[in-house]
Amino acid sequence: MKKTLITTCIVVVAAFIVLYVLNKVTSKKNPTEFYTAVQKGQFEISVGSSGELMAEKSVDIKGPEIAMGRDIRFFNIKIQDLIPEGTVVKEGDYIATLDRTDLNNSLKDAQDLQTTLQTTLNMKLLDTAVALNDLRDEIKNQRFTVQEATMTLHNSKYEPPPTIRQAEIELDKAQRSLEQLQRSYAQKIAQNKADIINQNYWVNKVSRRVKDIEEVLAEFTVKAPASGMVIYKREWSGSKRKVGSMINPFDRVVATLPDLTSMLSKTYVNEIDVSKMKIGQNVNITIDAFPKKRYNGIVSFIANVGEKLLNTNDKVFEVQIKVEGSDAELRPSMTTGNKIIINTVKDAVYIPIECVQAGSDSIPFVYTKKGIKQIVLLGESNEKNVIIEKGLETGTMLYLNNPENPEKFRLDGKDLIPIIKEREKARNEVAGIYRKKPEGVL
Repeated sequence: MKKTLITTCIVVVAAFIVLYVLNKVTSKKNPTEFYTAVQKGQFEISVGSSGELMAEKSVDIKGPEIAMGRDIRFFNIKIQDLIPEGTVVKEGDYIATLDRTDLNNSLKDAQDLQTTLQTTLNMKLLDTAVALNDLRDEIKNQRFTVQEATMTLHNSKYEPPPTIRQAEIELDKAQRSLEQLQRSYAQKIAQNKADIINQNYWVNKVSRRVKDIEEVLAEFTVKAPASGMVIYKREWSGSKRKVGSMINPFDRVVATLPDLTSMLSKTYVNEIDVSKMKIGQNVNITIDAFPKKRYNGIVSFIANVGEKLLNTNDKVFEVQIKVEGSDAELRPSMTTGNKIIINTVKDAVYIPIECVQAGSDSIPFVYTKKGIKQIVLLGESNEKNVIIEKGLETGTMLYLNNPENPEKFRLDGKDLIPIIKEREKARNEVAGIYRKKPEGVL
């Protein structure tokens, strides 16, 4: 029993010794794990943002156009069928089918009206032919009557005067009747001609409408105007047009064929950072789809007017970055990471942002390995590091986070406090002026 107890105690003591030794070894294995050195060298000041690839140029694939002079009216047209996005097509290949329902109904109505008007015109031509033929027969018969009256008058020259007078009256009546029939014939021709011209006008008008609708309906099968890769058009809301989406005569684009040899990264930058940006600044670009690849670009466009994106109250400005060179793997809508180089400072003294602390008075300071709580004058920064204008020398070892017992560190650099406060006051004044600027003004 005693041997067992002694053995157990020895094992426990040995375990504690092993743990203690391991802890010591581990703590000494990397003594600089929580420290970093103040560095000096080239310092890039940049603005980071995510964006989306888009083609600098593209060909629109459009639905039917309502040309001038066409008697057609339609508004929203539903996309009934659409080939998958990313499909590579050649000029003339099938792209989409639009819903013909409304226009088919209009075509049927126009065809029915065309048939009715054509039938009316044919009946009018037939009635006119019959009526004019009857008038011509009457005129012919009346000419015979005039000839008979003329012969009667000629044969009555030896008759008594009353008989001669009666023959003269009959001839005059016959001539007047002939003249009246001739005038009626001319009027009938003129009237029927006008009616036929009017009827022809409506027949031709409706026939043109039928032809126009048939031509437009032929365009409801949308074909590729050029070769390329089909990319769906984005709506103003940011969503893409697809089966079920609507187009109209004022926005007929169904999809696009982008020029993949010249790409842009479209991004949005907040109103504070955009004031630092200029056309021509260099940009380091990464593509989420190809994390190992790196691309260069330049800022090619900065919006003058800010906007609010959906579901946010932040004011942002659109920025376009032209990607230098070309890569066959790049596609529109791919997500990009953009590092816009605002400025490059040579021989800058800088440290990681994590090293900088601040108290309730907002005075920045760092903890050095030598036990000093050093106040520092900060300069410009990027996403990882910040420039130290005063307070530190190159090579000084700093804590990356709060040390144990920070109250034991000696405070140094109090002479920098007035400078820091003066700068803070100036920044606040500039920020106040900036906030009072009208919307969209840089």
